[in-house]
Amino acid sequence: MKRVIVFATAYFPLVGGAEIALKEITDRLPDWQIDLVCARIKPGLASTEKIGSITVHRVGFGSTIDKFLLPLLGTWRALRLDGSRGAPVWSLMASFGGFTALTYCWIRPKTKMLLTLQEGDPLEHYKKRAGAFQFLHEMIFRRATSVQAISNFLATWATEMGFPRKPTVIPNGVDVARFAHRITSQQRAELRRQFGFAESDTVLVTASRLSLKNGVDDLIRSLSSLPANVKTLIIGDGEDREMLKALTTSLQLEGRVVFAGQRGHDELPMLLQASDMFIRASLSEGLGNSFLEAMASGVPIIGTRVGGIPDFLTDGTTGVFCMTRDPESIAAAVLRIQKNEMGLRERIIDNAYHLATEIYNWDGIAVRMNELLTSLL
Repeated sequence: MKRVIVFATAYFPLVGGAEIALKEITDRLPDWQIDLVCARIKPGLASTEKIGSITVHRVGFGSTIDKFLLPLLGTWRALRLDGSRGAPVWSLMASFGGFTALTYCWIRPKTKMLLTLQEGDPLEHYKKRAGAFQFLHEMIFRRATSVQAISNFLATWATEMGFPRKPTVIPNGVDVARFAHRITSQQRAELRRQFGFAESDTVLVTASRLSLKNGVDDLIRSLSSLPANVKTLIIGDGEDREMLKALTTSLQLEGRVVFAGQRGHDELPMLLQASDMFIRASLSEGLGNSFLEAMASGVPIIGTRVGGIPDFLTDGTTGVFCMTRDPESIAAAVLRIQKNEMGLRERIIDNAYHLATEIYNWDGIAVRMNELLTSLL
C-alpha cells in the first residue's frame, strides 16, 4: 500500500473547489493510504474521521485562528502518525497547508513534497496576505519536489515564485456522467417555475462565491442592456450577497434576478440544465470548475480571458468571451449566442461537451495524478 500525507487548510464539510477536486481524485486512488491534516475551524468537527478514502486529522479549537496554528499543530500531528516517516507529503495549495508542509519538511529534510496549485484569487492578493512572510511563501515553491498546477496560468506563477523545474499541468475535472445525465422537459419546466421563470425566458445562470472577483455585479448590470425576458439565476453565497441584492433593487431588476443561495453540489446538474447559458465574468480564475460542469451539462458558457479560462474556452468554438468589468460586453455575448448565427450555440455546446469528456474527465485526471504521486516514492 502506497502512502501520502496531505496538508490542507480545511476539508469536508468545509468545502470549495480544491477540496472537491481532492476528493474526486483520491476516491479513484484505491492503492493509496491517504492521511490528511487540516485545521478544525468549525466547532464540533471530529478530531479524526474517515471521509471517502481519506483519513482526516483535524487540529485546533474550532475557530478561524486554527488556520494560523496549522503549521505548528499540523506538523506535530503528522509527525505522530504511525509509519509516516519516509512518506511523501502533498500540499493542497501554497497557503496554510503549504506552510505546514514546509515546516514538516524542515524537520524531515529527506521528505519529497508535491505542491498542488488551485488558487483562484488575484495573485497580488497572495503576496499582500503573505506580507513580511513573503520569503517563506516563496520557499514553499522552492522546497517542492514537484508542482502540479491546474492551469497554464498557475504553472507560470509557480516558475515566477521560484520553482526551479517545469511544473506539471493537470487540470481539475468534472464528473461528466453525472452532469450530462439529462433531466426531462417536465423537470426542467418545474424547476424554472419554482424560481419564477417562464419557458419563454432566457435564464443566465452563474454559480460561484459572491465576491468581487467573480464579477456577479457586472452580470446583474448587463441585464439593463438585455430584453426583459432575459433573467439571471445566482447560485452561491458570500460576502457580497447584500451588496448584490441592493444593486438589484437600485437597478429595478428584482423581477429578473433570483438569488438561489448556496445549493448542494448534487443539485447543480439539474439547475444548470434548467438554465440557458452559464456566465462567470471573472476578474481572476485559477481554472474555473463551474465552467467545466456547465460544459458537461450541455449549457453554453461565457467567460473572460483571465487566469486558466483560456485553457478550455476558445471563442466561437467552446464558448464566448466577454470583457472584464464590462456589462455591455456580457450583454453582447448573450445576444451573440441567442442569435445563433451559423449554428453558434449548437457548435459550442457540442465542442465543449467533447472537450469535457476527453480532457477534463476525473477518471483520466486521477490516472495522471497517480503517476505523479508514484514518482515521489
